[in-house]
Amino acid sequence: MIEISPGVELADSELSFVVSRSGGPGGQHVNKVNSRVILRFDLDHSPSLDAGQKRRIRQRLRTRITRDGIVWIVCGRNRSQAANRREALERFVELLRGALRRRRPRHKTVTPAAAKRRRLEQKRRRSRLKTVRGRVCAED
Repeated sequence: MIEISPGVELADSELSFVVSRSGGPGGQHVNKVNSRVILRFDLDHSPSLDAGQKRRIRQRLRTRITRDGIVWIVCGRNRSQAANRREALERFVELLRGALRRRRPRHKTVTPAAAKRRRLEQKRRRSRLKTVRGRVCAED
């Protein structure tokens, strides 16, 4: 079981890993070994998540989800398949944690009247200064 957050766990069987040849460091070794790992998670058919969690994940990770509802993570940074697999899993867990985290609602704030007055007074002063400078230069 993979713990995403307290109360949310995914079975290992819900994730599938596909390996392929990777670019990056490794020299000729890269051309022979399947070290890149693609982690796939079928969001729509996951029995571990309820409808609200699926909706939140789909909304927040929409750029990482295919039309079929598959979440993809590609990792080919490391030379070894095991390291890429670990990194892909860590990135997946962090993505889901972030997507499932409840955001605090934003409270609108009101600009204080004194701050508005100061800002407008500053604008008036600056305007007068520029007007005075313009007159001095125009007479020359």
